[in-house]
Amino acid sequence: MTTVRLGLEWFLNPDHTPLLIAKEYGWFRDAGIDLEVIEPEEHLDAVDAIEDGTMDLAITEPLHLVEDGAAGHSVVGFARFLHTNGGVMYRTDGDIQRPSDMAGARIQYPGAPGPGGPAIVGTMIETDGGTYDVEDFTPVNKGFYHTDALAEDEADVATLAFYNFEIVEGLHRGLDVDFFALKDWGVPDFCQLILITSQEKLTVERELFQTLTQILRRGIDVVHEKPDEARRIYFEHTGTDANDELTSAIFDATIPCFTHDFSMTDRYYDQLEAWMIKRHLIDAPDAPVSYWTNDLALPELAPNPAA
Repeated sequence: MTTVRLGLEWFLNPDHTPLLIAKEYGWFRDAGIDLEVIEPEEHLDAVDAIEDGTMDLAITEPLHLVEDGAAGHSVVGFARFLHTNGGVMYRTDGDIQRPSDMAGARIQYPGAPGPGGPAIVGTMIETDGGTYDVEDFTPVNKGFYHTDALAEDEADVATLAFYNFEIVEGLHRGLDVDFFALKDWGVPDFCQLILITSQEKLTVERELFQTLTQILRRGIDVVHEKPDEARRIYFEHTGTDANDELTSAIFDATIPCFTHDFSMTDRYYDQLEAWMIKRHLIDAPDAPVSYWTNDLALPELAPNPAA
């Protein structure tokens, strides 16, 4: 058996259901893979762990991949498996009704007081034809408790909120919430989950990563084709109460987010990199960076090694 250590982007949640299905059905074992899933203590990028050999691959978001690649790390994305809608969450019963109303807002975001929250909110304000002074924003950091920040009137807006998590949670709690989607207001849509590893590992262990990718595809098939079975597996493996209304609502909202198209484009990463440079989230790389490969996302037709 080959031990493969996979770092999650966050705690185990419905986003990871295809992996739990694969474990339940023994697909990893049958392929000679002992998959070790690592839940990080904090929502941090795993590139250092991949480089020092304590992880083999990780789940992350395109934004973090570009941060790491532009900083000179040898990291590459090779499979996108989930795409949700997300952006800046706000209460519809307050003063904010459109993006330009966010000028001077109290912004909840986990990296506060870093530049990420103002970069997203500022882009939306400008796209809506408004103006702002970054010094007028008030950064708020309640970790990933976006809904709490709005419910307790500690913030006016919260970013980055995912529809299948924070919006569902806010509505479940009786809050009048909505969100300005990244893709609608000038921000590259990075509300996606991808698999990353090092360039070297992907080259040396290509067959292994190909098998992992194809097993993940099979798990997504079950999610879409047998949602009740997927639900059973998720709740049993996580020990979660299947009668919990919020968790069930989040699970149901997550199911449609799994994609069969694992590919991404160079143009997408060029645009994301350009936006991050413009908004001072990264320094311009000294040389072009290859952030993504479709070698496994769009493989040549061949026998499925995971079958």
